[in-house]
Amino acid sequence: MKKVILCFLILGFSLVVSGQKLKKIFNGKNLSGWVVPQPNNDNWSVKDKMLLVKSSDDLKGSILWTEKSYKDFIVEVEYKDVSGVVDSGVFLRGENDQIQIGISGSLKRDLTASPYIPGLRYPSEAKTEGILNVGDWNTMKIKVVDKTYTVWLNGQEVMTYTSEKIPTSGPVGIQLHPGNNMSIQYRKILLAEI
Repeated sequence: MKKVILCFLILGFSLVVSGQKLKKIFNGKNLSGWVVPQPNNDNWSVKDKMLLVKSSDDLKGSILWTEKSYKDFIVEVEYKDVSGVVDSGVFLRGENDQIQIGISGSLKRDLTASPYIPGLRYPSEAKTEGILNVGDWNTMKIKVVDKTYTVWLNGQEVMTYTSEKIPTSGPVGIQLHPGNNMSIQYRKILLAEI
């Protein structure tokens, strides 16, 4: 009996420790900890504990950056496409490497969870068929270690890629791609340094 209790205590402690690793970097109240692009034009706002991202009339894009830079990390976002042709994504350590959310502007098809790199476009495509919840909430987790990143969509691993162009450290960004009339919601943005 003591062994069973000890096993449950160890398991419980492990779950608590692993659960504490991911911390909110979006607090659900305001954009504290983020660099808000100016002029904002209401592209980035917080309502009902969610980050609302929407294009303005001029359809200019922008990127919401963390104030802090990161080296190796796990970032997890919960998002939902709201309207229009959604073309968003999560930038990793700066403006070079991005994990796509929604429709690729250049390829005109959904490439969610795939990496986009300027000059290479989409060097690898994530396998999301039957995993992506179109029009509903999705959870994307991205683990970045050295030059390699792995992406999970709704709990399933869908892509691993090694990038020779990714910087060694930098901020995390949320993209509003220019040229589209769109809106997307993020209800959780979590991060753990590893």
